[in-house]
Amino acid sequence: MIDAAEQTATTAERVRKLFTGGPVLCDGAMGTMLYSRGVFINRCYDELNLSQSEMVRAVHQEYLQAGAEVIETNTFGANAYRLEHYGLRDKVREINLAGVRLARESVEQIREKQAVEAFVAGAIGPLGVRLEPLGKIGLDEARAAFAEQISAMVEGGPGVGADLLCIETMTSLVEAEQAVRAAREVAPDVPVIVMMTVDEEGNCLDGSSAEAAAEKLTALGVDALGCNCSAGPVTVLSVIERMRPVTSLPLVAMPNAGIPRAVEGRTIYLTSPEYMASFTRKLVKAGATLVGGCCGTTPSYTRAMRSALRAMDAMETGAQVMEQKTATVVASKVEPPPLAQRSKIGAMVAAGEFVTMVEIVPPKGIDCSKELDGAAQLHKLGVDAINVPDSPRASARMSAQSLCLQIQQHVGIETILHYTCRDRNVLSIQSDLLGASSIGLKNILCLTGDPPKLGNYPDATAVFDVDAIGLVNLVRNLNYGLDLGKNSIGGSTGFTISVAANPGVPDIEQEIRRFAYKVEAGAEFAITQPVFDLRVLEEFLKRIEGFRIPVIAGIWPLTSLRNAEFMKNDLRVSMPDEIMARMAAATTPEAARAEGVKIAKEMLAEAKPMVEGVQVSAPFGKYLVAAEVLGLA
Repeated sequence: MIDAAEQTATTAERVRKLFTGGPVLCDGAMGTMLYSRGVFINRCYDELNLSQSEMVRAVHQEYLQAGAEVIETNTFGANAYRLEHYGLRDKVREINLAGVRLARESVEQIREKQAVEAFVAGAIGPLGVRLEPLGKIGLDEARAAFAEQISAMVEGGPGVGADLLCIETMTSLVEAEQAVRAAREVAPDVPVIVMMTVDEEGNCLDGSSAEAAAEKLTALGVDALGCNCSAGPVTVLSVIERMRPVTSLPLVAMPNAGIPRAVEGRTIYLTSPEYMASFTRKLVKAGATLVGGCCGTTPSYTRAMRSALRAMDAMETGAQVMEQKTATVVASKVEPPPLAQRSKIGAMVAAGEFVTMVEIVPPKGIDCSKELDGAAQLHKLGVDAINVPDSPRASARMSAQSLCLQIQQHVGIETILHYTCRDRNVLSIQSDLLGASSIGLKNILCLTGDPPKLGNYPDATAVFDVDAIGLVNLVRNLNYGLDLGKNSIGGSTGFTISVAANPGVPDIEQEIRRFAYKVEAGAEFAITQPVFDLRVLEEFLKRIEGFRIPVIAGIWPLTSLRNAEFMKNDLRVSMPDEIMARMAAATTPEAARAEGVKIAKEMLAEAKPMVEGVQVSAPFGKYLVAAEVLGLA
């Protein structure tokens, strides 16, 4: 029979493996799930451990069934100060005990039914009050409040109390320190995780940098540290990348499902499970050991993240087997042709010639005669190339590859194939690209792609095995004659590689960082989103001077005020008030279209000295309007 000391040692050893093995998947949001079950936001969600325990237990079970290995107790706000707001100050111990018990029962149930190992993390959020010197609550009082909550969480010892403590969504390092000190005083043997929350710049809300937070928490002796909540997976990834060089501790990442937005009176998180899954891989590659979700995430996100982790395991295993089998066989690279010899566009970019492109969107059916006629007109007028989007806005259309081929065969003008990662796994991507090269498509625009939820088939699933950066890497390898497994494909695909850029995106730091990665991966020129604010474009070009590649500016002739509003609010394109006012002043459809062309011509004239070419869109298939903007019609 195992005595108490042996039980403690065994449990501690099992929990420690969470920090030393492979990636560990944690659960997602509790509040989001409770709210979806009809619990109003004016309720104390922690108190539901007592009054609606079955509801809380059901949420835990859903996350465990989705693949979570660590679930957090429903005790985020179960401290004296937050509970006092609901008249529950005397219920701290009772609510926290119940929270741990419900999570423990769920873990034991899945362990018995499915023989799956899972652990209980005691969730500890901020106190909800200001600490000295900015507030009236002293540090000793704060530490005492945390200690009261933690004492209840670990009551009963290993196998009964919480397996580990998760101090999360901390906005202040001072408050985080008091929580850590309380944990070490009350439960010195229980592992402690601390996660800070940050602003869109990746800094803690008390002004501390991500690096300073990592260094401080490391010095406090926590077992793991990281970032949760915040502005979504992109921001959390940047924080993990900044923390990794300054600490040797395991890192934890649990982002929101993006920034919530108001849609028809409801607050909705628009980041899809598939998108979160793609960032799960990135977070692990950046150094995160424990990954999970925060506000807006649900078991569907957990399930997608679990699939992403399994895919990583399979790829690692496959890579190891392949490495063992081919240890003595090393495929040699082939040098791709010089850029000037790969395509007409490549030659123009290499020579510094100004490139003109027009975008032609594939049809929604099988008849592309209108698109072919438009391409023929534009070719005759002197346009250099046709850009063909890949199901833009996640809409179902003829494949971009098919339209590109037909345009080149029937019209004779060169095309640029937009290729997104949304719909294909890496095997399909490689097959498509090999096929594209074999039929003479030589210009590729590498894109991540819009999530299906934005399109007209929101229930369709996405893949996102790689994003645009990974796609550039893959295409570059093919140019060097190597496939996914670094095996020879017999020659170079000879692609000219381009990428997208959005000078007007709100998080410009992230955009610059990703652009640098794209260039490093092998991008040879870039095409921007539509430009309506020349100051934004000029600033973007200054920011990329250290890794500048030729830039093709996007130009969009607006057709109406509503079109301008769509560009600004839906596509998040930087749209100056002056442009909006000009479109609003055009009182007839004809006047609005004329004003849109006039604005586009102005943008082209002012942007021309700064860039290496322009891509003009043809709204609603008005190809001659695009030619008019270019001064060709």
